[in-house]
Amino acid sequence: MTCTSCSTTVESALQSIQGVKKAQVALATEEAEIRYDPNLLGYNQLLKAIEDTGFEGILISTGDDRSKVQLQIEGVGTDHSMRIIEKSLKALPGVQNIEIDPAILKIAISYKPDLTGPRNFIQVIESTGAGRFKAMIFPEVGARQAHKKVEIEEYYKSFLWSLVFTIPVFLTSMVFMYIPGIKHVLDAKLVNMLSFGETLRWALSTPVQFVIGRRFYIGSFKSLRNGSANMDVLIALGTNAAYFYSVYSVLRAANSQNVKAMDFFETSSMLISFILLGKYLEVLAKGKTSEAISKLMELAPETAMLLTFDNDGNLLNEQEIDSRLIQKNDVLKIIPGAKVASDGFVLWGQSHVNESMITGEARAVAKKKGDTVIGGTVNENGVLHIKVTRVGSESALSQIVRLVESAQMAKAPVQKFADRISEYFVPLVIFLSFSTWLAWFLLGKFGGYPKSWIPSSMDTFQLALQFGISVMVIACPCALGLATPTAVMVGTGVGASQGVLIKGGQALESAHKVNYIVFDKTGTLTVGKPVVVDTRLLKHMVLREFYELVAATEVNSEHPLAKAIVEYAKKFREDEVNPIWPEAQDFASITGHGVKATVRNKEIIVGNKNLIIENNVFIPMDAEDILIETEMAAQTGILVCIDKELVGVLAVSDPVKPEAQDVISILKYMKVKSIMVTGDNWGTANAIAKEVGIETVIGEAKPEQKAEIVKDLQASGYNVAMVGDGINDSPALVAADVGMAIGAGTDIAIEAADIVLMKSNLEDVITAVDLSRKTFRRIRLNYIWALGYNLIGIPIAAGVLFPSTGFRLPPWVAGATMAASSVSVVCCSLLLKNYKRPKKLDTLDIRGITVE
Repeated sequence: MTCTSCSTTVESALQSIQGVKKAQVALATEEAEIRYDPNLLGYNQLLKAIEDTGFEGILISTGDDRSKVQLQIEGVGTDHSMRIIEKSLKALPGVQNIEIDPAILKIAISYKPDLTGPRNFIQVIESTGAGRFKAMIFPEVGARQAHKKVEIEEYYKSFLWSLVFTIPVFLTSMVFMYIPGIKHVLDAKLVNMLSFGETLRWALSTPVQFVIGRRFYIGSFKSLRNGSANMDVLIALGTNAAYFYSVYSVLRAANSQNVKAMDFFETSSMLISFILLGKYLEVLAKGKTSEAISKLMELAPETAMLLTFDNDGNLLNEQEIDSRLIQKNDVLKIIPGAKVASDGFVLWGQSHVNESMITGEARAVAKKKGDTVIGGTVNENGVLHIKVTRVGSESALSQIVRLVESAQMAKAPVQKFADRISEYFVPLVIFLSFSTWLAWFLLGKFGGYPKSWIPSSMDTFQLALQFGISVMVIACPCALGLATPTAVMVGTGVGASQGVLIKGGQALESAHKVNYIVFDKTGTLTVGKPVVVDTRLLKHMVLREFYELVAATEVNSEHPLAKAIVEYAKKFREDEVNPIWPEAQDFASITGHGVKATVRNKEIIVGNKNLIIENNVFIPMDAEDILIETEMAAQTGILVCIDKELVGVLAVSDPVKPEAQDVISILKYMKVKSIMVTGDNWGTANAIAKEVGIETVIGEAKPEQKAEIVKDLQASGYNVAMVGDGINDSPALVAADVGMAIGAGTDIAIEAADIVLMKSNLEDVITAVDLSRKTFRRIRLNYIWALGYNLIGIPIAAGVLFPSTGFRLPPWVAGATMAASSVSVVCCSLLLKNYKRPKKLDTLDIRGITVE
């Protein structure tokens, strides 16, 4: 594909197929992502539809690949043996589908990773043949990488072959004519006025035009067949005009005694050579825009150390295996300096793990028993034993790769601008080219300009033809088509390397406009690890019994405050490792307020003041005073009611993140306003807001109210971003122009968020906004260059400077300029790879907080 006209043609053809729900075609990556109903059609029909539009399609992956392994089998000599292997595999629990390619002895197995895995398949195959059969992972050759490599090699070879013929054509027409001895040989007449030099140039330029340049004929034919015109059409028209006029001139000289030939063979051959060079450089540069995905995929280690234990936990065996053979619940050994082979949690050992390549977190993270680890990260000092929890496509690394791939497929709304222009661009250029030729020809024919303007080696027709061809080949729709997608590709890749996952061009475009940010409190402005710091009982009661009832109620809730209360209650049951709480019946969670349940035949209510009032429970003055005192200390007051009587107040503290105040200050400097919206009480909300420097605060807001606040800000003309931890902020994240889920860690598939911040650092909010602004600035720069180039280049090629300066742009120079424009746009986008976050962030002292 050369321009947006091509990608639009393929996209329209795919979307017109019955059963296709959605089709996206990306020009920069030359890839399509198609969602379809497998009951109505298969991927072979989709590939055929692509081929019918005139392009070649290669299958990269399908949704079925996510839990699929391909095995190479050796030692199988008959179909009967293969059928026995197939039956043995189908008998395994968790095996869903088996596909066999007997020609290359390959078996593709779809399976449920929770129940089985590739090592089980290999074991079954090898035991089936009593040692005669051997199975191994089928050697992978990435379709995407292989195709890119072939494309680069094809352009490189075509360019080199074109040089073999074009350099002699250039020398005979531009250089040797000024060397007396050689000039005499070239001017030697063969037939009438036809010289040896003209015949030689004709012979050399013909293979360039029709053999090396056949890709432009094929491309233009396919484009016109589909009712559109692309870059290939302009190139084919321009080179054909130069070549066939030259053939006419040469044949006329061969049949005349006095008319000399005036050929443009060097124009057509040099045009094709420069365009091939430009395409080669463009493909190379475009490959670099998607380096982020390649680097992510390379993070996974090739091997892993598998540990085998007996029933008593004694180590039986330590074996190095292919990392693709890892299964769920495996125990792996990670030595210092080695990569963590898969997602899991630490069973034994202590160490520090460098997670910068996944989360962007610069400092190594301490790991101990029970802590989670991410595949692809690097173990720094201690030895770890980890238990595998997620493999293959379920791993954090695979999810990040898929998210970045999807982001690079999605079009930014600004891309529609280029799509609209591309619809009319080529026909308009052809019209301008013909008009230029006709204007210069008629002016010359009827004395519209002095004869002295015409070069001695030309006539009026030839001069007009050169101007027309120059206009034809200098115009470049490719640069316009690449302006947005290449910048989005690089921008999303850079974001991923810093732990900021931007879900496509839409999110990027919306984020650059953000001028108002709504912050949640718990887990966003605060650390998100609240702890109980005080307990006040309002009636005589044993504290252990009190917390037993409260914990039994709260253990069913996922809220961070509930977890903090349960964790604190465990201190009164220190004799038990995992205490079992009394059974809670009729449990109900009132979002944003608290919980209710019946424990030991007692009605328990744990929540904020509003929840207690709604349940018609009297709040004495002592409790009111305790609540005021708690809120003044920036703590959250939680009321506990047993059988309609208020019996206690818990004070829970959640420390403010150290960087919060500086981040709010930097956002003000960036002309971005901030507001805090929380379900916590007004007193605590005001205290936290004052501490971090936020002037506008709304407390005691339910999740749906947060969404309403976002909509109210949007109605006031603001572009709003919502930053939350994704736990109970989904309505607001969806309602906002940009939803940012902070502290996602490995849970990157948060549907409600447009941008996923893998770390809990608030600085990443600034990085996301700043990166989107710089990316969009680059897109604007690309458009200014692409449009400016065409708006300035076309008039110069048409000869507007010729009357005053005598300057005219030869067609081969115009072609070289056209090729350079696409390369320059891609290179301009590539400069984003040097992105550095705002310097103000580097001066922040991001300290850690230890919560005991």
